[in-house]
Amino acid sequence: QVQLVESGGGLVQAGESLTLSCAARGSVSLSFIGWYRQAPGKQREMVANISSGGSTMYADSVKGRFTISRDNAKNTGYLQMNSLKPEDTAVYYCNADAWVHNTLSEYWGQGTQVTVSS
Repeated sequence: QVQLVESGGGLVQAGESLTLSCAARGSVSLSFIGWYRQAPGKQREMVANISSGGSTMYADSVKGRFTISRDNAKNTGYLQMNSLKPEDTAVYYCNADAWVHNTLSEYWGQGTQVTVSS
């Protein structure tokens, strides 16, 4: 059984920082890792992603403020969020492609709430 376990969400004030973690549980090897978010009444949107080789991509709304990274030894992805704004308030989801028994499959985490007050 493969699980992506997210942590690090919370309530912060505008301008503050948070770091989200996404840890893979089970006998897996993470390939592509992505972070998405969904605000109330809005569609889920891509925030950032990182390839197995370390190439990164960011949504325009978070460029220069958020940094995605990974620790392959720990099978964990991270999203460092700086200079948070009220519009960053959303449930953040981790998404990853993972190799399990020579099969590449997609997994989602359960989501973690990030609330930024003004």
